[in-house]
Amino acid sequence: MEHTQTYDGSTDPDEGNSRQAAAGSVRADSSRLVGSDRVLAVLKQLARYPDGVGLEELTRVIGSPKPTVHRALGALRRAGLADQDVRGRYLLGDEFLRMAFAHHEARPDHVRLRPLLRSLAVRFGETAHYAVLDGREVVYRAKVDPPAGAVRLTSTVGGRNPAHATGVGKLLLAHELETLDAVRQWIGGTPLERRTPQTRCTAEELHRELETTRRRGYAVDDQENEPGVNCLALPVYATSPTSPSGAVSVSALTYRTPLQSLVDAVDEIRATLGPLSEPHRPVRPATP
Repeated sequence: MEHTQTYDGSTDPDEGNSRQAAAGSVRADSSRLVGSDRVLAVLKQLARYPDGVGLEELTRVIGSPKPTVHRALGALRRAGLADQDVRGRYLLGDEFLRMAFAHHEARPDHVRLRPLLRSLAVRFGETAHYAVLDGREVVYRAKVDPPAGAVRLTSTVGGRNPAHATGVGKLLLAHELETLDAVRQWIGGTPLERRTPQTRCTAEELHRELETTRRRGYAVDDQENEPGVNCLALPVYATSPTSPSGAVSVSALTYRTPLQSLVDAVDEIRATLGPLSEPHRPVRPATP
């Protein structure tokens, strides 16, 4: 999984490693890819090359014979999910993009939250995100960059990060994992990835962090997902009156906006979110 929070305009040392790791993963599984599985594997790889990719390189990444990859590309092109530019390079098709954006724009949480994210981005001069929990990861549903500033985060809508290493992830996990046993079961037999020296990777560390998050009502990421980046996250009750549908965060470069500055402004961030930041519990009638 690629890092979705890196510095714009700078060289990301992990980008090449991430792509190589992803390619290795695909090659390791290529012997088990048949039929539609192989077509989907090709589609997923195309998403990694916004400027297009040649058949030779795609064949090498997938680890399947060239005729097989070519047939998969043909099926995707016939469905409008892939296209070929004038240079002969393959890329995602217009129909795929149309479906993806139509689905994304139809989500009510995205529509309702974008103006609030814009307000936060303008107020703090940093990036505001809305993310949801998906298993062990968070998925970014919406993002608004600040209107000014030469250095920005390059996180993307649809991008993913480990839940235990992010403010939005820990905020949402705090509402689901209330005991140490629950945290241990969630971790299971797969160790948590240590993204930085600050990342909470043991069940005990994560449990203490989630307890603190529940007590204060917000979560922080103190350079736990990526060095030089911190954030503060609050719950959002966009689709349910009692359970958070996701979390909003202000993600900042530490040299520009220290974490304490975000913590000091937590009430202001909460006020910007308004009623969406608080659960709406039913009012019980008074006992006669």
